[in-house]
Amino acid sequence: MTTTTWYTTIASPIGELLLKSDGESVTGLYMHKHKRGATPTREWRRDDAALKRPCAQLQSYFAGELHEFDLALAPEGTPFQQRVWRALCDIPFGETVSYGELARRIGQPTASRAVGLANGRNPISIVVPCHRVIGADGSLTGYGGGLARKRWLLAHEAKGSLI
Repeated sequence: MTTTTWYTTIASPIGELLLKSDGESVTGLYMHKHKRGATPTREWRRDDAALKRPCAQLQSYFAGELHEFDLALAPEGTPFQQRVWRALCDIPFGETVSYGELARRIGQPTASRAVGLANGRNPISIVVPCHRVIGADGSLTGYGGGLARKRWLLAHEAKGSLI
């Protein structure tokens, strides 16, 4: 059985975003020139109405009004990646953790490199907040959307967390 992939695009302060869905859940959120991004294929169907709720929440997030997303998510990945991505969703708005801390939170304190790899394969940027993970020394490390976008997202959340 083939599942239809639905998509839309949304303008944002960090550039155009591509939102992807299986009709029930968000399956991808990618920035323009995203390192592991997606490009609509002939089989995909554009449906702005079907993705209205995720788009509205993203607009509220960028407006500084939304600090926690409430969306059905269905990222595809290994069981380990799924654990990492769930742990990312537990990092509060406006806060950051290191890869090592995230590894400890999932019960694998020596797996910081594997956590970093899983973090880098997160297919639902922003909503699954991989941008909130930084180096042990506080430095900004790799980000699929680019370090300038990671810096922007963290600054945006830092402003919003003061409200």
